Amino acid sequence: MGEAQRFLGRAQGSVGDFVRRSGYLRKWLILGIAIGVIAGLGAVVFYLAFDYTGQFLLGYLGGYDAPTADGDGGRPGSSGFDRAWAIPLITFGGALVSALIVAKFAPEAEGHGTDNAIEAVHTDPRSIRARAVLVKMVSSALTIGSGGSAGREGPTAQISAGFGSLLTRRLDLSDDDGRVAVSLGIGSGIGAIFGAPLGGAVLAASIVYREDFDYRSLIPGFITSGTAYIIYGLCLGFDGLFGSVAPDYVFDPAQLGWFVLIGIVSAAIGYLYARTFYGTVALTNRLPGGKVLKPALGGLLVGLLALLIPQILSSGYGWVQFATAKDTLMAIPLWIVLILPFAKILATSLSIGTGGSGGIFGPGIVIGAFVGASIWRLADLAGLPGIPDGPGVFVIVAMMACFGSVAHAPLAVMIMVAEMTSSFSVLPGAMITVGIAYLLITRTDVSIYKSQRLNRDVAQAERAETTRRAEP
Repeated sequence: MGEAQRFLGRAQGSVGDFVRRSGYLRKWLILGIAIGVIAGLGAVVFYLAFDYTGQFLLGYLGGYDAPTADGDGGRPGSSGFDRAWAIPLITFGGALVSALIVAKFAPEAEGHGTDNAIEAVHTDPRSIRARAVLVKMVSSALTIGSGGSAGREGPTAQISAGFGSLLTRRLDLSDDDGRVAVSLGIGSGIGAIFGAPLGGAVLAASIVYREDFDYRSLIPGFITSGTAYIIYGLCLGFDGLFGSVAPDYVFDPAQLGWFVLIGIVSAAIGYLYARTFYGTVALTNRLPGGKVLKPALGGLLVGLLALLIPQILSSGYGWVQFATAKDTLMAIPLWIVLILPFAKILATSLSIGTGGSGGIFGPGIVIGAFVGASIWRLADLAGLPGIPDGPGVFVIVAMMACFGSVAHAPLAVMIMVAEMTSSFSVLPGAMITVGIAYLLITRTDVSIYKSQRLNRDVAQAERAETTRRAEP
Protein backbone atom coordinates (compact mmCIF):
# COMPACT_ATOMS: atom_id res chain seq x y z
CA MET A 1 0.00 0.00 0.00
CA GLY A 2 2.82 2.38 0.87
CA GLU A 3 4.55 1.67 -2.42
CA ALA A 4 1.35 2.40 -4.36
CA GLN A 5 0.93 5.70 -2.54
CA ARG A 6 4.51 6.68 -3.29
CA PHE A 7 4.02 5.80 -6.96
CA LEU A 8 0.83 7.84 -7.09
CA GLY A 9 2.57 10.74 -5.40
CA ARG A 10 5.41 10.64 -7.91
CA ALA A 11 2.93 10.47 -10.79
CA GLN A 12 1.02 13.48 -9.46
CA GLY A 13 4.25 15.36 -9.01
CA SER A 14 5.33 14.63 -12.58
CA VAL A 15 1.98 15.68 -14.02
CA GLY A 16 1.99 18.76 -11.81
CA ASP A 17 5.49 19.72 -12.97
CA PHE A 18 4.45 19.24 -16.60
CA VAL A 19 1.32 21.40 -16.23
CA ARG A 20 3.09 24.14 -14.27
CA ARG A 21 5.90 24.33 -16.85
CA SER A 22 3.47 24.39 -19.76
CA GLY A 23 2.72 27.55 -21.68
CA TYR A 24 -0.63 29.27 -21.48
CA LEU A 25 -2.21 27.35 -24.38
CA ARG A 26 -1.10 23.86 -23.36
CA LYS A 27 -1.82 24.42 -19.67
CA TRP A 28 -5.39 25.56 -20.17
CA LEU A 29 -6.10 22.97 -22.84
CA ILE A 30 -5.16 20.30 -20.31
CA LEU A 31 -6.88 21.84 -17.30
CA GLY A 32 -9.84 23.17 -19.27
CA ILE A 33 -10.68 19.86 -20.91
CA ALA A 34 -10.20 17.95 -17.63
CA ILE A 35 -12.52 20.28 -15.70
CA GLY A 36 -15.00 20.31 -18.57
CA VAL A 37 -15.22 16.51 -18.70
CA ILE A 38 -15.92 16.33 -14.96
CA ALA A 39 -18.42 19.21 -15.20
CA GLY A 40 -20.32 17.45 -17.97
CA LEU A 41 -20.31 14.06 -16.27
CA GLY A 42 -21.23 15.64 -12.93
CA ALA A 43 -24.17 17.43 -14.54
CA VAL A 44 -25.37 14.15 -16.08
CA VAL A 45 -25.11 12.24 -12.81
CA PHE A 46 -26.84 14.94 -10.82
CA TYR A 47 -29.62 15.35 -13.39
CA LEU A 48 -30.35 11.62 -13.27
CA ALA A 49 -30.16 11.64 -9.46
CA PHE A 50 -32.74 14.35 -8.87
CA ASP A 51 -34.93 13.19 -11.77
CA TYR A 52 -35.24 9.61 -10.51
CA THR A 53 -35.57 10.82 -6.92
CA GLY A 54 -38.45 13.07 -7.96
CA GLN A 55 -40.16 10.33 -9.93
CA PHE A 56 -40.07 8.09 -6.86
CA LEU A 57 -40.83 10.57 -4.07
CA LEU A 58 -43.29 12.98 -5.69
CA GLY A 59 -44.44 10.64 -8.44
CA TYR A 60 -44.74 7.19 -6.88
CA LEU A 61 -45.27 8.14 -3.22
CA GLY A 62 -47.05 11.46 -3.70
CA GLY A 63 -49.00 10.70 -6.85
CA TYR A 64 -47.91 13.95 -8.47
CA ASP A 65 -46.13 14.26 -11.80
CA ALA A 66 -44.65 17.75 -12.20
CA PRO A 67 -44.63 19.14 -15.76
CA THR A 68 -41.23 19.34 -17.39
CA ALA A 69 -39.60 21.68 -19.89
CA ASP A 70 -39.16 20.57 -23.50
CA GLY A 71 -35.49 19.81 -22.94
CA ASP A 72 -36.37 17.58 -19.98
CA GLY A 73 -38.89 15.52 -21.91
CA GLY A 74 -41.82 17.93 -22.15
CA ARG A 75 -44.18 15.95 -19.91
CA PRO A 76 -47.50 17.76 -19.34
CA GLY A 77 -47.66 16.58 -15.74
CA SER A 78 -50.57 15.86 -13.44
CA SER A 79 -53.68 18.00 -13.24
CA GLY A 80 -53.61 17.71 -9.44
CA PHE A 81 -52.50 15.62 -6.47
CA ASP A 82 -53.63 12.00 -6.20
CA ARG A 83 -52.57 11.93 -2.55
CA ALA A 84 -52.52 15.53 -1.40
CA TRP A 85 -52.01 14.54 2.23
CA ALA A 86 -48.67 12.96 1.31
CA ILE A 87 -47.09 16.07 -0.25
CA PRO A 88 -46.21 17.93 3.00
CA LEU A 89 -44.91 14.66 4.47
CA ILE A 90 -42.66 14.10 1.44
CA THR A 91 -41.24 17.64 1.43
CA PHE A 92 -40.69 17.36 5.19
CA GLY A 93 -39.05 13.94 4.95
CA GLY A 94 -36.83 14.89 2.01
CA ALA A 95 -35.62 18.05 3.75
CA LEU A 96 -35.08 16.13 7.00
CA VAL A 97 -32.92 13.39 5.46
CA SER A 98 -31.03 15.93 3.35
CA ALA A 99 -30.25 18.04 6.42
CA LEU A 100 -29.16 14.96 8.40
CA ILE A 101 -26.69 13.97 5.68
CA VAL A 102 -25.25 17.49 5.50
CA ALA A 103 -24.96 17.89 9.26
CA LYS A 104 -23.21 14.53 9.70
CA PHE A 105 -20.82 14.46 6.75
CA ALA A 106 -20.18 17.97 5.40
CA PRO A 107 -21.77 20.99 7.11
CA GLU A 108 -20.30 23.30 4.45
CA ALA A 109 -22.65 21.71 1.88
CA GLU A 110 -25.54 23.61 3.47
CA GLY A 111 -27.21 26.29 1.35
CA HIS A 112 -27.00 26.93 -2.36
CA GLY A 113 -23.36 26.01 -2.96
CA THR A 114 -22.36 28.59 -5.54
CA ASP A 115 -21.47 31.10 -2.83
CA ASN A 116 -19.08 28.61 -1.25
CA ALA A 117 -17.34 28.11 -4.58
CA ILE A 118 -17.08 31.88 -5.13
CA GLU A 119 -15.62 32.28 -1.63
CA ALA A 120 -13.02 29.62 -2.44
CA VAL A 121 -11.97 31.63 -5.50
CA HIS A 122 -11.28 34.66 -3.35
CA THR A 123 -9.78 33.04 -0.25
CA ASP A 124 -8.36 29.56 -0.89
CA PRO A 125 -8.91 27.74 -4.21
CA ARG A 126 -7.63 24.55 -2.58
CA SER A 127 -10.29 24.47 0.14
CA ILE A 128 -13.27 22.64 -1.43
CA ARG A 129 -13.39 19.12 -0.03
CA ALA A 130 -14.33 16.17 -2.24
CA ARG A 131 -16.63 14.96 0.52
CA ALA A 132 -18.58 18.22 0.40
CA VAL A 133 -19.14 17.77 -3.33
CA LEU A 134 -20.58 14.27 -2.89
CA VAL A 135 -22.75 15.34 0.04
CA LYS A 136 -24.00 18.33 -1.93
CA MET A 137 -25.06 16.12 -4.81
CA VAL A 138 -26.97 13.64 -2.63
CA SER A 139 -28.59 16.22 -0.36
CA SER A 140 -29.65 18.48 -3.23
CA ALA A 141 -31.13 15.55 -5.14
CA LEU A 142 -33.22 14.77 -2.07
CA THR A 143 -34.28 18.39 -1.67
CA ILE A 144 -35.35 18.87 -5.29
CA GLY A 145 -36.71 15.34 -5.69
CA SER A 146 -38.94 15.71 -2.65
CA GLY A 147 -40.40 18.98 -3.95
CA GLY A 148 -38.15 21.58 -2.34
CA SER A 149 -37.95 24.82 -4.30
CA ALA A 150 -34.36 24.74 -5.50
CA GLY A 151 -32.30 24.83 -8.67
CA ARG A 152 -30.09 22.22 -10.26
CA GLU A 153 -27.17 24.54 -10.92
CA GLY A 154 -25.72 24.94 -7.39
CA PRO A 155 -24.72 21.29 -6.97
CA THR A 156 -23.32 21.03 -10.51
CA ALA A 157 -21.29 24.19 -9.99
CA GLN A 158 -19.90 22.78 -6.77
CA ILE A 159 -19.02 19.44 -8.41
CA SER A 160 -16.88 21.00 -11.12
CA ALA A 161 -15.55 23.78 -8.89
CA GLY A 162 -14.58 21.07 -6.41
CA PHE A 163 -12.66 19.27 -9.14
CA GLY A 164 -10.88 22.52 -10.01
CA SER A 165 -9.97 22.81 -6.33
CA LEU A 166 -8.77 19.20 -6.31
CA LEU A 167 -6.53 19.84 -9.32
CA THR A 168 -5.13 22.91 -7.60
CA ARG A 169 -4.17 20.81 -4.58
CA ARG A 170 -2.90 17.72 -6.35
CA LEU A 171 -0.95 19.50 -9.08
CA ASP A 172 0.26 22.25 -6.74
CA LEU A 173 -0.98 24.98 -9.05
CA SER A 174 -0.37 28.63 -8.20
CA ASP A 175 -3.12 30.49 -6.40
CA ASP A 176 -3.83 32.54 -9.52
CA ASP A 177 -4.25 29.43 -11.67
CA GLY A 178 -6.32 27.81 -8.92
CA ARG A 179 -8.70 30.75 -8.84
CA VAL A 180 -9.21 30.46 -12.58
CA ALA A 181 -9.69 26.67 -12.32
CA VAL A 182 -12.40 27.00 -9.68
CA SER A 183 -14.10 29.82 -11.62
CA LEU A 184 -14.09 27.63 -14.73
CA GLY A 185 -15.73 24.90 -12.71
CA ILE A 186 -18.53 27.19 -11.58
CA GLY A 187 -19.32 28.44 -15.08
CA SER A 188 -18.98 25.12 -16.90
CA GLY A 189 -21.11 23.24 -14.38
CA ILE A 190 -23.95 25.73 -14.63
CA GLY A 191 -23.60 26.04 -18.40
CA ALA A 192 -23.70 22.26 -18.84
CA ILE A 193 -26.82 21.58 -16.74
CA PHE A 194 -28.68 24.39 -18.55
CA GLY A 195 -27.35 23.54 -22.02
CA ALA A 196 -25.86 27.03 -22.30
CA PRO A 197 -22.10 26.73 -23.02
CA LEU A 198 -21.41 30.30 -24.15
CA GLY A 199 -23.28 31.74 -21.18
CA GLY A 200 -21.39 29.37 -18.89
CA ALA A 201 -18.05 30.58 -20.22
CA VAL A 202 -19.01 34.23 -19.69
CA LEU A 203 -20.41 33.37 -16.26
CA ALA A 204 -17.03 31.93 -15.20
CA ALA A 205 -15.45 35.31 -15.90
CA SER A 206 -18.11 37.45 -14.25
CA ILE A 207 -19.80 35.68 -11.34
CA VAL A 208 -17.04 36.24 -8.77
CA TYR A 209 -17.30 40.08 -8.94
CA ARG A 210 -20.13 42.57 -8.69
CA GLU A 211 -18.62 45.23 -10.92
CA ASP A 212 -15.75 43.57 -12.75
CA PHE A 213 -14.83 40.88 -15.24
CA ASP A 214 -11.96 38.37 -14.98
CA TYR A 215 -10.63 38.17 -18.52
CA ARG A 216 -8.18 35.42 -17.53
CA SER A 217 -11.11 33.01 -17.19
CA LEU A 218 -12.87 33.89 -20.43
CA ILE A 219 -10.84 32.06 -23.11
CA PRO A 220 -10.16 28.96 -20.98
CA GLY A 221 -13.88 29.10 -20.21
CA PHE A 222 -14.68 28.53 -23.87
CA ILE A 223 -12.71 25.28 -23.77
CA THR A 224 -14.07 24.12 -20.42
CA SER A 225 -17.70 25.05 -20.97
CA GLY A 226 -17.72 23.72 -24.52
CA THR A 227 -16.28 20.40 -23.35
CA ALA A 228 -18.84 20.13 -20.53
CA TYR A 229 -21.69 20.88 -22.94
CA ILE A 230 -20.52 18.20 -25.38
CA ILE A 231 -20.28 15.56 -22.64
CA TYR A 232 -23.70 16.47 -21.24
CA GLY A 233 -25.29 16.63 -24.68
CA LEU A 234 -23.89 13.27 -25.77
CA CYS A 235 -25.55 11.69 -22.74
CA LEU A 236 -28.82 13.61 -22.45
CA GLY A 237 -29.26 15.51 -25.72
CA PHE A 238 -28.39 18.92 -27.11
CA ASP A 239 -31.87 20.46 -27.18
CA GLY A 240 -32.35 23.81 -25.44
CA LEU A 241 -33.99 23.53 -22.03
CA PHE A 242 -37.12 25.37 -23.18
CA GLY A 243 -36.96 24.43 -26.85
CA SER A 244 -37.34 27.25 -29.36
CA VAL A 245 -39.49 29.99 -27.84
CA ALA A 246 -39.13 33.05 -30.11
CA PRO A 247 -36.77 32.20 -32.98
CA ASP A 248 -38.37 34.56 -35.52
CA TYR A 249 -38.93 37.57 -33.30
CA VAL A 250 -38.15 40.94 -34.86
CA PHE A 251 -37.68 43.96 -32.61
CA ASP A 252 -40.63 46.34 -32.73
CA PRO A 253 -39.93 49.93 -31.56
CA ALA A 254 -43.54 50.12 -30.36
CA GLN A 255 -42.60 47.65 -27.62
CA LEU A 256 -39.80 49.81 -26.21
CA GLY A 257 -41.95 51.08 -23.34
CA TRP A 258 -42.81 47.52 -22.36
CA PHE A 259 -39.14 46.55 -22.26
CA VAL A 260 -38.44 49.50 -19.97
CA LEU A 261 -41.34 48.53 -17.69
CA ILE A 262 -40.21 44.90 -17.50
CA GLY A 263 -36.71 46.06 -16.56
CA ILE A 264 -38.02 48.19 -13.69
CA VAL A 265 -40.34 45.50 -12.35
CA SER A 266 -37.69 42.78 -12.74
CA ALA A 267 -35.19 44.81 -10.71
CA ALA A 268 -37.77 45.28 -7.95
CA ILE A 269 -38.64 41.57 -7.83
CA GLY A 270 -34.95 40.56 -7.99
CA TYR A 271 -34.24 42.91 -5.09
CA LEU A 272 -37.14 41.38 -3.15
CA TYR A 273 -35.81 37.89 -3.89
CA ALA A 274 -32.37 38.60 -2.47
CA ARG A 275 -33.64 40.50 0.56
CA THR A 276 -36.24 37.86 1.40
CA PHE A 277 -33.80 34.99 0.95
CA TYR A 278 -31.09 36.46 3.16
CA GLY A 279 -33.67 37.79 5.58
CA THR A 280 -34.82 34.19 5.99
CA VAL A 281 -31.22 33.06 6.51
CA ALA A 282 -30.74 35.68 9.25
CA LEU A 283 -34.06 34.86 10.92
CA THR A 284 -33.34 31.13 10.80
CA ASN A 285 -29.98 31.66 12.51
CA ARG A 286 -31.73 33.48 15.38
CA LEU A 287 -34.48 30.92 15.87
CA PRO A 288 -34.09 27.97 18.27
CA GLY A 289 -33.60 24.51 16.85
CA GLY A 290 -30.75 22.62 15.27
CA LYS A 291 -29.30 22.42 11.77
CA VAL A 292 -31.60 19.49 11.00
CA LEU A 293 -34.92 20.64 12.43
CA LYS A 294 -35.03 24.04 10.75
CA PRO A 295 -34.67 22.84 7.13
CA ALA A 296 -37.17 20.05 7.86
CA LEU A 297 -39.76 22.54 9.13
CA GLY A 298 -39.04 24.72 6.10
CA GLY A 299 -39.75 21.71 3.88
CA LEU A 300 -43.01 21.07 5.72
CA LEU A 301 -44.14 24.66 5.14
CA VAL A 302 -43.28 24.37 1.44
CA GLY A 303 -45.40 21.22 1.19
CA LEU A 304 -48.34 22.94 2.85
CA LEU A 305 -48.02 25.95 0.56
CA ALA A 306 -47.87 23.61 -2.44
CA LEU A 307 -51.34 22.30 -1.65
CA LEU A 308 -52.57 25.76 -2.63
CA ILE A 309 -49.94 26.58 -5.29
CA PRO A 310 -48.43 23.36 -6.75
CA GLN A 311 -46.28 25.40 -9.15
CA ILE A 312 -43.74 26.11 -6.38
CA LEU A 313 -42.62 22.49 -6.09
CA SER A 314 -39.14 21.44 -7.25
CA SER A 315 -37.46 23.34 -10.07
CA GLY A 316 -40.64 24.57 -11.76
CA TYR A 317 -39.16 24.61 -15.27
CA GLY A 318 -42.21 22.88 -16.71
CA TRP A 319 -44.36 25.79 -15.57
CA VAL A 320 -41.92 28.19 -17.24
CA GLN A 321 -42.45 26.21 -20.42
CA PHE A 322 -46.21 26.71 -20.06
CA ALA A 323 -45.68 30.43 -19.53
CA THR A 324 -43.86 30.84 -22.86
CA ALA A 325 -46.89 29.94 -25.01
CA LYS A 326 -50.23 31.74 -25.11
CA ASP A 327 -52.53 28.72 -24.97
CA THR A 328 -50.81 27.06 -22.01
CA LEU A 329 -50.34 30.33 -20.12
CA MET A 330 -54.01 31.21 -20.50
CA ALA A 331 -54.90 27.83 -18.97
CA ILE A 332 -53.19 28.84 -15.71
CA PRO A 333 -55.52 30.87 -13.43
CA LEU A 334 -54.63 34.56 -13.47
CA TRP A 335 -54.23 34.74 -9.71
CA ILE A 336 -51.63 31.95 -9.85
CA VAL A 337 -49.67 33.76 -12.55
CA LEU A 338 -49.69 36.99 -10.54
CA ILE A 339 -48.80 35.47 -7.18
CA LEU A 340 -46.29 32.88 -8.35
CA PRO A 341 -43.19 35.16 -8.34
CA PHE A 342 -43.81 35.94 -4.67
CA ALA A 343 -44.76 32.36 -3.78
CA LYS A 344 -41.59 31.04 -5.45
CA ILE A 345 -39.48 33.55 -3.52
CA LEU A 346 -41.08 32.39 -0.27
CA ALA A 347 -40.76 28.69 -1.13
CA THR A 348 -37.10 29.03 -2.11
CA SER A 349 -36.34 30.94 1.07
CA LEU A 350 -38.04 28.21 3.13
CA SER A 351 -36.28 25.41 1.23
CA ILE A 352 -32.73 26.80 1.03
CA GLY A 353 -32.65 29.84 3.31
CA THR A 354 -33.48 27.66 6.33
CA GLY A 355 -30.38 25.54 5.66
CA GLY A 356 -31.53 23.16 2.93
CA SER A 357 -29.37 22.23 -0.04
CA GLY A 358 -29.92 23.32 -3.65
CA GLY A 359 -29.38 26.13 -6.12
CA ILE A 360 -30.94 29.59 -6.23
CA PHE A 361 -30.24 30.37 -9.90
CA GLY A 362 -33.05 28.11 -11.15
CA PRO A 363 -35.75 29.58 -8.91
CA GLY A 364 -34.62 33.03 -10.06
CA ILE A 365 -35.34 31.98 -13.63
CA VAL A 366 -38.85 30.82 -12.67
CA ILE A 367 -39.50 34.02 -10.73
CA GLY A 368 -38.43 36.15 -13.68
CA ALA A 369 -40.47 34.10 -16.14
CA PHE A 370 -43.68 34.74 -14.26
CA VAL A 371 -42.88 38.42 -13.87
CA GLY A 372 -42.88 38.61 -17.67
CA ALA A 373 -45.96 36.37 -17.92
CA SER A 374 -47.84 38.53 -15.41
CA ILE A 375 -47.12 41.74 -17.31
CA TRP A 376 -48.21 40.16 -20.59
CA ARG A 377 -51.41 38.69 -19.10
CA LEU A 378 -52.44 42.00 -17.53
CA ALA A 379 -51.65 43.95 -20.69
CA ASP A 380 -53.55 41.45 -22.81
CA LEU A 381 -56.51 41.53 -20.42
CA ALA A 382 -56.61 45.32 -20.56
CA GLY A 383 -56.24 45.35 -24.36
CA LEU A 384 -53.20 47.61 -24.22
CA PRO A 385 -51.27 48.24 -27.46
CA GLY A 386 -47.74 47.23 -28.39
CA ILE A 387 -47.55 43.78 -26.78
CA PRO A 388 -46.44 40.72 -28.78
CA ASP A 389 -49.01 38.17 -29.91
CA GLY A 390 -47.74 35.70 -27.33
CA PRO A 391 -46.02 35.96 -23.93
CA GLY A 392 -42.72 34.32 -24.96
CA VAL A 393 -40.70 37.48 -25.54
CA PHE A 394 -41.78 39.07 -22.24
CA VAL A 395 -41.04 35.84 -20.37
CA ILE A 396 -37.55 35.59 -21.88
CA VAL A 397 -36.44 39.17 -21.20
CA ALA A 398 -37.84 39.11 -17.66
CA MET A 399 -35.91 35.91 -16.92
CA MET A 400 -32.75 37.64 -18.12
CA ALA A 401 -33.38 40.85 -16.23
CA CYS A 402 -34.68 39.52 -12.92
CA PHE A 403 -31.82 37.17 -12.11
CA GLY A 404 -29.12 38.73 -14.28
CA SER A 405 -29.42 41.99 -12.36
CA VAL A 406 -29.47 40.65 -8.82
CA ALA A 407 -26.69 38.14 -9.61
CA HIS A 408 -24.56 41.01 -11.00
CA ALA A 409 -23.94 38.90 -14.10
CA PRO A 410 -26.20 40.57 -16.69
CA LEU A 411 -24.28 39.57 -19.82
CA ALA A 412 -23.80 35.95 -18.76
CA VAL A 413 -27.43 35.40 -17.74
CA MET A 414 -28.70 37.17 -20.86
CA ILE A 415 -26.67 34.82 -23.07
CA MET A 416 -27.63 31.76 -21.03
CA VAL A 417 -31.36 32.42 -21.25
CA ALA A 418 -31.04 33.10 -24.99
CA GLU A 419 -29.37 29.68 -25.33
CA MET A 420 -31.91 27.97 -23.09
CA THR A 421 -34.79 29.32 -25.19
CA SER A 422 -33.02 29.30 -28.60
CA SER A 423 -34.09 32.92 -28.91
CA PHE A 424 -31.13 35.15 -29.72
CA SER A 425 -33.48 37.30 -31.80
CA VAL A 426 -34.83 38.91 -28.61
CA LEU A 427 -31.43 40.36 -27.63
CA PRO A 428 -31.97 43.92 -28.94
CA GLY A 429 -34.97 44.41 -26.67
CA ALA A 430 -33.44 42.34 -23.89
CA MET A 431 -30.37 44.58 -23.77
CA ILE A 432 -32.60 47.50 -22.85
CA THR A 433 -34.51 45.51 -20.23
CA VAL A 434 -31.45 43.95 -18.63
CA GLY A 435 -29.49 47.20 -18.72
CA ILE A 436 -32.22 49.09 -16.87
CA ALA A 437 -32.66 46.32 -14.29
CA TYR A 438 -28.92 46.08 -13.65
CA LEU A 439 -28.43 49.84 -13.32
CA LEU A 440 -31.25 49.96 -10.78
CA ILE A 441 -29.78 47.09 -8.75
CA THR A 442 -26.31 48.68 -8.71
CA ARG A 443 -27.82 51.62 -6.83
CA THR A 444 -28.29 49.20 -3.90
CA ASP A 445 -25.88 46.93 -2.03
CA VAL A 446 -27.90 43.81 -2.83
CA SER A 447 -26.58 40.67 -4.52
CA ILE A 448 -27.92 37.13 -4.51
CA TYR A 449 -24.30 35.96 -4.13
CA LYS A 450 -22.88 37.32 -0.88
CA SER A 451 -19.35 36.07 -1.56
CA GLN A 452 -18.86 38.27 -4.62
CA ARG A 453 -16.21 40.95 -4.24
CA LEU A 454 -16.71 44.41 -5.72
CA ASN A 455 -13.85 44.13 -8.23
CA ARG A 456 -10.37 42.68 -8.77
CA ASP A 457 -8.62 45.52 -6.93
CA VAL A 458 -10.73 44.99 -3.80
CA ALA A 459 -10.18 41.22 -3.92
CA GLN A 460 -6.41 41.64 -4.35
CA ALA A 461 -6.19 44.12 -1.49
CA GLU A 462 -8.14 41.75 0.74
CA ARG A 463 -5.77 38.87 -0.05
CA ALA A 464 -2.74 41.07 0.58
CA GLU A 465 -4.13 42.07 3.97
CA THR A 466 -4.80 38.45 4.86
CA THR A 467 -1.23 37.54 3.93
CA ARG A 468 0.18 40.42 5.98
CA ARG A 469 -1.77 39.36 9.09
CA ALA A 470 -0.60 35.76 8.69
CA GLU A 471 3.06 36.78 8.73
CA PRO A 472 4.88 36.35 12.07
